[in-house]
Amino acid sequence: MKPKVDDSCIGCGTCDALCQSVFKVEDVGGKMMAVVQEADYETEKAKIDEAIGACPTQSISWEE
Repeated sequence: MKPKVDDSCIGCGTCDALCQSVFKVEDVGGKMMAVVQEADYETEKAKIDEAIGACPTQSISWEE
């Protein structure tokens, strides 16, 4: 499984702060939003789950 970020992301940086190895806030087509980086998602699962729970717009989920 891999985390994904949808278009409702507001680029607040919460996920980046909680799990810098997976999430990075970047300019995507003129909009600041989180982007998923290549990482060992299984090793980072607990931090990713924390970021999912902390996301104010519920923009992060697991992709099968």
